[in-house]
Amino acid sequence: MQVFEKEIKKAEQTLQKVDEIYRKDLRRLDKLSDKIAQIGGSWSFILLFFVILFSWMGINTFMLVQKSFDPYPFILLNLVLSCLAAIQAPIILMSQNRAAKRDQARAELDLEKDLRDLKIDQQSHKILLAMQKDMVKIKQKLKVK
Repeated sequence: MQVFEKEIKKAEQTLQKVDEIYRKDLRRLDKLSDKIAQIGGSWSFILLFFVILFSWMGINTFMLVQKSFDPYPFILLNLVLSCLAAIQAPIILMSQNRAAKRDQARAELDLEKDLRDLKIDQQSHKILLAMQKDMVKIKQKLKVK
């Protein structure tokens, strides 16, 4: 039984270390890109983005009719949006690549754990078969007497 407990404890400790190892290897820029991707992929960002977008168009169309800083067709807004997309896309891809590597490491550790569990199950099965054989022998001896 101690063999099983050691195997189980070892598997649990290994799985707990995945996030610790992942976080320890992150640089400041990696953490920043993860945060940007997290914010950029949220509903609050989308809503804020629409508010800014429609405010920009509304201010330039209705409020600043004579002295608008970006009149229709909003070329400056188009430039800002293009720059935002050009900067945001690679940052999100970097974050996704790191997440994929972390997920791959977790999957490998999960496979190792599954293989350990299978080994434990096989050992348990062997022990149960041996116990069953012993029980049959004991029953036969009891019937003889």
